[in-house]
Amino acid sequence: MLRLSEIKLSLDHPESAIESAVLARLAEIGVGANELVSFHVFRRAHDARKRADIKLTYIIDVELQDEASVLKRLESRPHLHCGATPDMAYRFVAKAPAQSTLLRPVVIGMGPCGLFAGLILAQMGFRPIILERGKAVRERTKDTWGLWRRNELNPESNVQFGEGGAGTFSDGKLYSQIKDPKHYGRKVLDEFVKAGAPEDILYLSRPHIGTFRLVSMVEKMRAQIHQLGGEVRFQQRVEDIDIDNGKVRGLTLSTGETLRCDHVVLAVGHSARDTFQMLHDRGVYMEAKPFSLGFRIEHPQGLIDRSRFGKFAGHEKLGAADYKVVHHCSNGRAVYSFCMCPGGTVVAATSEPGRVVTNGMSQYSRAERNANAGIVVGITPDDFPGGPLAGIAFQRKWEERAFELGGGDYSAPGQLVGDFVAGRASTSLGSVVPSYKPGVKPTDLSTALPDYVIEAIREALPELDKKINGFAMHDAVLTGVETRTSSPIRVRRKDDYQSVNVDGLYPAGEGAGYAGGIYSAAIDGIEVAEAVALQMMAQHAATA
Repeated sequence: MLRLSEIKLSLDHPESAIESAVLARLAEIGVGANELVSFHVFRRAHDARKRADIKLTYIIDVELQDEASVLKRLESRPHLHCGATPDMAYRFVAKAPAQSTLLRPVVIGMGPCGLFAGLILAQMGFRPIILERGKAVRERTKDTWGLWRRNELNPESNVQFGEGGAGTFSDGKLYSQIKDPKHYGRKVLDEFVKAGAPEDILYLSRPHIGTFRLVSMVEKMRAQIHQLGGEVRFQQRVEDIDIDNGKVRGLTLSTGETLRCDHVVLAVGHSARDTFQMLHDRGVYMEAKPFSLGFRIEHPQGLIDRSRFGKFAGHEKLGAADYKVVHHCSNGRAVYSFCMCPGGTVVAATSEPGRVVTNGMSQYSRAERNANAGIVVGITPDDFPGGPLAGIAFQRKWEERAFELGGGDYSAPGQLVGDFVAGRASTSLGSVVPSYKPGVKPTDLSTALPDYVIEAIREALPELDKKINGFAMHDAVLTGVETRTSSPIRVRRKDDYQSVNVDGLYPAGEGAGYAGGIYSAAIDGIEVAEAVALQMMAQHAATA
C-alpha cells in the first residue's frame, strides 16, 4: 500500500473531505481517481499550534491498482509526503516443539510487561507460568478502593500489586517516544482491541483506554493465556531464587512451593522493593539509576482546555486537553510534567504501610472536573549515594514524611500553589477541590521533599504559567508526594536480554529499568518473550 502523510483538514471537515484530500494528493503524483482501490486512516492527530485555526492532521494508507510504478516515480519526489506503507504484521519468531523435555518458562509479575511476555509465549506454544503476588484484577480493585474509601491498605493488593500492574490505575496511555523499528507497538494495540479496547486506539495519535476498560481487557487476555495452555497463579510472591553456577535453577514461592525453571522473566514493576532486595542479596547485578521526585498538581480541566485550544475548547474531536511542560532552573535542576491525566483524579498509590504516594488516573471519558499531572524534578544517584538500593531508601524517606504531614491516616499533604510559591502554609483549600482519596490535609510542603526539589518547583511554577495561562493560579493544588515515577534501579542485561551475570534470568519492563508506561513495558515484554523463545529453541536443539 501507499502511505500519504501531512494531510491537513479543518476541525469540522465533512467525512467526504478525507477522500477529496486523498484524490488531490494522488493527482499531484499523476494517479487518477480510477486507480484508487481503497483507503483507510492510519493516524489522526491535531495541530493546535495556532489556537485560532486548529487542524486535524491525517496519515492515510491507500491501495492502488499499480502501486509498484507509483512508488518508482516517488523515489525522486520525497517532498510530496508519499511512500510505501511499512509492513507492520507481527510474526512469531518461534513455535514450541510438539515434544520437548524443556521446563516451562516462568514470568514474575502480571503488569503490562509480564502480561505481554506471557501472552506471546503462550501464543508461540510455550505454556508459560505467570506468578503474580497480588490478586485477580476485580478483587484487587476492591482492595484498592479499601484504601481510597476506608484508609485500609493491603500491602499485597493495591495500586502497585495485582493483575494488570500499576498501569491498570492510570490514564491508560498507549504511546511512547521509544524507537519501535519492528512495529511491536501495533501488536500491542491489536491485542488490546481484540480484548475489548475501542478501535480508535489504532489510529488516534495519542490513544488511551482508562482504568475501567482495562479491567475487563486484562481478564480477557488472561483467559486467552489459559486457553493456549498457559497458567496464571495469583497471590504467589517469589521469596527466593535458586542460582547455581551463574544459572537460574528455580524459585521459592511465598506458599513454600519450590518451582523448578530455567527461564525466568523478571517483570515485577517498580515497587517490588522486597524482590529487589532478595535479588541483590543473591548477587544479581543491579545498579542505581535516575528517577524523579515531586508533587501532583491539579487545575480545573476547563482552564487547561482554554489555554490549549482557545475557542475550540470542549470540541468533541479534541477532547480534554493535555500538556507537556518543562523548565530548566537556576539551581541546575529540570522541572517537568509527568504522566499528565486530563479529566482525571489523583490517587493513593502506596504499597507499604506508613507511607503516602500519589499518582494520576483517568477514565476513558476523561470527564472529571480536574486535570492533574506530576510536577517532578529529576535526580541522579549522586543525590542518594549508598549502592544499588539507595534510591529505594531515599523514596521511602519522603513517602514517610508525606504520611506524617498528612496526619498519619493515608491522607495526603497538600498546599495551594499560591501559598507554595509565596512560602507560606495553607490552612484551607480554595476553588479547586482536590480529588485525592482518602483526603488532602492543607499544610506546608516545604519540608516534604529535599530543599533543592522545593526550590526548583517554586521557581518553575510562575515560569510555566507563561506557557499555560493560569498554571500558577493561586487555588491550584499541589498534593504530595510523587516518588515512583520510574524504577530507582536497573537490573543490567545483555544483548540477548539475559542478566549480565545470571543466565536464564530476563530483567524486563519498568521495574528492571527498561520501560516507562504501559506501551513501552508491553513492547519490552514482547521483545523479552521472543528472546526466551529463541533461547529455549536453541536449548531444545542441543538436547534433541
